Amino acid sequence: MIQVADVVGSSLWYQAALGFVSGHGGDEFEMLFAGEPYATPVLLQLHRWEAHEHGFLGSPDLPVGNGSSLWFEVADRAEFDAMWNRAESRAEVLSRPEWNPLAHHHEFALRDADGYVVAVHTPFSPESGG
Repeated sequence: MIQVADVVGSSLWYQAALGFVSGHGGDEFEMLFAGEPYATPVLLQLHRWEAHEHGFLGSPDLPVGNGSSLWFEVADRAEFDAMWNRAESRAEVLSRPEWNPLAHHHEFALRDADGYVVAVHTPFSPESGG
C-alpha cells in the first residue's frame, strides 16, 4: 500500500499505464488487481494521506518515495512487451526496456503521478538476454 494525494487520479494512472483493474474505487482507498477483482491477485492498494484510520502511514509533509520503489513481475516476455507498449506514452519513463544481467530479467521503470518509482520486470531467466 502506498499513500497518495489523489486516490482516484492515481488509480486511473495505474489502470491506464499498466492495465491494472480497479476493485474498490473511492477517493480514500483503492485496491488494484491483475485482472478480475477478487479473482486475481491484489497488486497494489492506494490510500489517501488524509484518511486517518491508520496513524502509522507517514506524513504528506515529507518527500514521497525516496529510497523505495514498486516492482511488479509479469508472467512472461509477451506480457512485459504489452505492458511497455501501454505505459510508454502514458507515463514518465525513467528507463526503457533492457536486459539486466545481474537480476537475469528484462525491466523498465516509470514514475507514477505521486513520484514513486514503478518498475516492471520479467521472471528470472538463467539464460543471457532471456
